[in-house]
Amino acid sequence: MSDYKKELNELILIVAKEGASDLHLTAGHHPSIRVSGDLIPLVNRPVLSADDTMGMVMEILNEQNREVFIDKKEIDFSYSPDGTVRFRGNAFFQRGLVGVALRLIPSVIRTVEELNLPTQIQEFARKKQGFFLVVGPVGQGKSTTLAAMIDMINHERAEHIVTIEDPIEYLFNSDRSIIDQREVRFDTESFHSALKSMFRQDVNVAMIGEMRSPETISTAVTAAETGHLILSTLHTNSASQTIDRIVDSFESGQQKQIRVQLADSLLGIFSQRLITRTSGGLIPAYELLINNNAVANLIREGRTAEIDVVIETGAESGMIDLNHSLADLVRRGEISPEEAYRYSYNVKGLERLI
Repeated sequence: MSDYKKELNELILIVAKEGASDLHLTAGHHPSIRVSGDLIPLVNRPVLSADDTMGMVMEILNEQNREVFIDKKEIDFSYSPDGTVRFRGNAFFQRGLVGVALRLIPSVIRTVEELNLPTQIQEFARKKQGFFLVVGPVGQGKSTTLAAMIDMINHERAEHIVTIEDPIEYLFNSDRSIIDQREVRFDTESFHSALKSMFRQDVNVAMIGEMRSPETISTAVTAAETGHLILSTLHTNSASQTIDRIVDSFESGQQKQIRVQLADSLLGIFSQRLITRTSGGLIPAYELLINNNAVANLIREGRTAEIDVVIETGAESGMIDLNHSLADLVRRGEISPEEAYRYSYNVKGLERLI
C-alpha cells in the first residue's frame, strides 16, 4: 500500500456509511470500526503493515504534529481531510509500531432533546456563573453533551464564549454569541495559561476540554466564583468520586480551601454512560447531582461518601441517580435488563426498581 491518502478516504467513507463512531488502525490487524459499541474488523481490507500505519499517520498529521509525535511517541490531534468530516485522533507507538484511534466528530451539533438528555441540563446552561462538570469514562459522550450546552447558549443569548481544547472537537458557528475556540499547543501554551488569560478577555462562558492539573482546576474554580460560567469534564465514574478526585489532586494543606471553593461555586455534576439500545445505536444513562445546601455542607465537611444517598433521595429537587435512570430505560424498552445490570454500581438496588 502506497497511496495512503486514497486508503484513508476509502476508510472514512466506510465509517460514514456504517454509522461508526471510531476507526482503529494498528499494524498486524485489519482496519477496524466501532459500531454501536462493538469493534468490528474490516476483513475485506488488507491487514495493515508497520509501513502502512506509519504512512497513514504521516498523511494525517501536519508538520508540527509529526515532530511532536516522533519526539513524544504519542499525540492528540484533530483531522479533517476535506473540511466536511472531522475526527479527534490519538496516534501512539505500541511495541515499536504505530497505532491510531480516530473518533468521528459529527458536523451537526445535536440538541439536549436529540441526545436524550434530561431537561435539567438546559437549566445549567442558562446560569450566569458557576462550575458545571460532565464526567464519565472515555468515549461516553461528554464532549457531545458540552457541545449541546454551548450551542444552546450561543443561540439563546449574547455572550463571549471561549473553548480551550486539546484538540478542538466540535466547530461552532457564532450566532448570538461570539465563540472563540483555542487549541492547546497551537493557540495557547496550556489549559492553565489560556484560563489565566481569559480574565483579560471579557469572557462570560468558558468550556475547558479537560482539567488535567491542580493549577487548571484551581483557576477554573476561581473563575466560577468571579462571575463566569465554567463547563468542563473529568474522567471519573460518579459525582462523589469527582469531588474526591478534585480535592485529592491538591496538597493536604490546600484541600480545605478547595472544598470551601467547590461548595460555593459548584452548580452540579452530570455523569453519563452510553448504553447499547435494543433497537440499535446508543442511548445515555446518567446521574445528576445538583449542589444545594445539603450537598454544599457535605463537600465542606469532607463527607462525600454521603453524597450518593443525597442523590438517591433528591428526586424532588431534580437530582437523578443512575439506578433510576437505568430502570426507566428498561421500563421503556430502550435497553435490556442485562445491560442495565452491567452498568449499575448497586445491582441489589436496581433489582428493586426493575
